[in-house]
Amino acid sequence: MTSHHRPCRSKIMAISVACALTLPLAAQAQDNSREQKLEQRVAQLEQQLAELKGLIQSSATQSGAAQSSAAQSGAAQPQKATPAGVPAQTITAAKPGDHEVVLTTPGNAYGQTKVKVGGWIRAEALSTHTNGYLGDQAAARDLYLPGSTPIGGKSANYSDMHAKFSRFNIGVDSLTDNGDKVGGFFEWDFFGNSLGNENATNTYGLTLRHAYVYWNNWLAGQTWTNFMDPNALPEAVDFIGPTDGTVFVRQAQLRYTTGDFSVALENPHTTLTPYHGGSTQISPDHNTVPDLTARYTWKGDWGFIGIAGLVRQLRMDGSNDKPVTAKSSATGIGGSVMGKWNVSSHDDIRYAATYGKGIGRYIGLANITADGALNANGSIESRKLWAAYVSWRHAFNEKLRSNVMFARNGLDNDVTLTGLAANKYTESVHFNLIYSPMPKLDIGAEYTWARRALESGDYGKLQRLQFMAKYAF
Repeated sequence: MTSHHRPCRSKIMAISVACALTLPLAAQAQDNSREQKLEQRVAQLEQQLAELKGLIQSSATQSGAAQSSAAQSGAAQPQKATPAGVPAQTITAAKPGDHEVVLTTPGNAYGQTKVKVGGWIRAEALSTHTNGYLGDQAAARDLYLPGSTPIGGKSANYSDMHAKFSRFNIGVDSLTDNGDKVGGFFEWDFFGNSLGNENATNTYGLTLRHAYVYWNNWLAGQTWTNFMDPNALPEAVDFIGPTDGTVFVRQAQLRYTTGDFSVALENPHTTLTPYHGGSTQISPDHNTVPDLTARYTWKGDWGFIGIAGLVRQLRMDGSNDKPVTAKSSATGIGGSVMGKWNVSSHDDIRYAATYGKGIGRYIGLANITADGALNANGSIESRKLWAAYVSWRHAFNEKLRSNVMFARNGLDNDVTLTGLAANKYTESVHFNLIYSPMPKLDIGAEYTWARRALESGDYGKLQRLQFMAKYAF
């Protein structure tokens, strides 16, 4: 038996030796397999990390592009969700002093709406000397009215103080998602509507200056006539300054503007001097055709210059203006040039010149002459006139500046119709100093010398020293 089992033992030993020899090889193979799997897993993780990094970079790039596009287009950035019960409007911060609130309405046709609030508080003190008496609480004691300078009578002196020219305005500008511009503007002051007297309260009510809406190139409502450019007006302490030579009208209109050209249909109104009525005016409201105005402006670093034209109807139906019973109409036409020339960084010259026939109510606050005169038959005859002013502004430094102004007009009267009491011309000279100790705060003083002359050769003079303190907001 011993000899029989020896071969088996030899086989067993051989197998054992073989197993002992192959175990390290198997372990090494298993280790190699694990390393390969681990390397594959690391490679997969590296690939996923690269993909995630790419997604993050792509998202950041798209977000930055969206923000850049929105900034360039003026669109508002997305806002946080609005709490339940609160209107879907969010207010973005405006710069201090802008007085501007920006409203964005998600899902609305108006992508962005701006609401601006402005105006000023203004106090006046006036000391006036005239050859005649202006009258108690007359408007000409608050501002310079060329046609109201007294002629004849004893000299008189007045001292007046008021804050009637303080004003308040609200503007709304919207930009739709389609790129349309729409908005409106309101402005009021306190001149011309007394609710009290100077005994105690000096109470005055709001009076309308501007009220209009606009849509892209169209404007409808009350604002400056298209026959004038308020940017050419000098800086005055008086309400206007060179009123004698100034087109100055605000009225309702429908205006279309394209580039530097604008055309408008404006509220018509006729002023007339009765037969032998001197400087008296009546105002028949019988017009049937709107006043037509057009203006074109050239602009540059040198300043600007504009030309304007006016065509209008003068009309009256005498049945409402007894004892005049005739019906009559006439045509008015006029042209104007106005502008500003930047002489240097410290000096500029502003000017305007107007000539026409039947345009009297457009000149000098409609206070100098009527559009036309009635003859003995009650028919309208339009009146020719010219008006002009020039102003030189000099800035001594950033806070102190001065303005020198001269204005005059001339009226072509048919004295057989008007009589010798009609205004022949008015003229005025103004000099002021305005000091701004801080932005939006102005303190000014102005001296005015004025004269009004009649066809008879009589004339009256006015001298005024006026002070102003104004804070704009």
